[in-house]
Amino acid sequence: MSGNLVKWLSCALVVLVSLAGLSSCGEYQKVLKSTDANYKFEYAKKAFENKKYVQSYTILKDLITVFKGSDRAEESLYLLGMSYYENKEYPDAATYFKAYYQRYPKGKYAEPSRFYAGYAYYLDSPEAQLDQSETVQAIEELQGFLDYFPRSDKVSLAQNAIFELQDKLTLKELQNAQLYYNLGTYLGNNYESCIVTARNAIKEYPYSKYKEDLEMLVLKAKYQEAALSVDERKADRFRDVIDEYYSFTNNYPDTKNREEADNILKIARKYVKD
Repeated sequence: MSGNLVKWLSCALVVLVSLAGLSSCGEYQKVLKSTDANYKFEYAKKAFENKKYVQSYTILKDLITVFKGSDRAEESLYLLGMSYYENKEYPDAATYFKAYYQRYPKGKYAEPSRFYAGYAYYLDSPEAQLDQSETVQAIEELQGFLDYFPRSDKVSLAQNAIFELQDKLTLKELQNAQLYYNLGTYLGNNYESCIVTARNAIKEYPYSKYKEDLEMLVLKAKYQEAALSVDERKADRFRDVIDEYYSFTNNYPDTKNREEADNILKIARKYVKD
């Protein structure tokens, strides 16, 4: 095949692809202007299948009002949520999934809508140091899904997401407790705030992977409080440190913090008479 023929075929292919794109774009503009709701709905479904999610949800947003009370009302609302979800616009997706199961609690798509409402928030959950409103919403929605559909094939996926989200909330509390610890006695007794924050997190999330870190932080904060106490209170506070040490090491006999914990015990014993 000659070089000129190859070039001609390549150019022809580009033109055909361009014409196809223009045709598709032209049809989409035609659909937007159409007053035929069924025609628009079928195009939106086709656009979704072809992964043209923006086209799909742009059309469906108008149709959910038009179809209200009709046979297509449920499917159009669910498909609207899925279009946003597949386009990774998770807050909007969650909004429409929630609208679906609230409007149709026993509807055809109630189960996936409850799941995807929570999973959309889960996918939108930010890093631990940021505001965790989406994380809390995700847990609530996913727990609601588990309550309503305990035999769903998505139960494991929802449970694992909840565990991960709870760990994120625990990590945020660990960071808060660590911040109090680092502040020390700046503008008050921040060690006590550290202890309260850490213990509340342990109580709220007893199975978190950060539980050991929280308990170690409690031990360290108690040690600092004891070390900074007036002489007449040192013995009692170091006795409390020793109790905390044994509680910690009993819970985590192979802890990575053993050396630091043992050093705390060694110092604490100097202040406590047998």
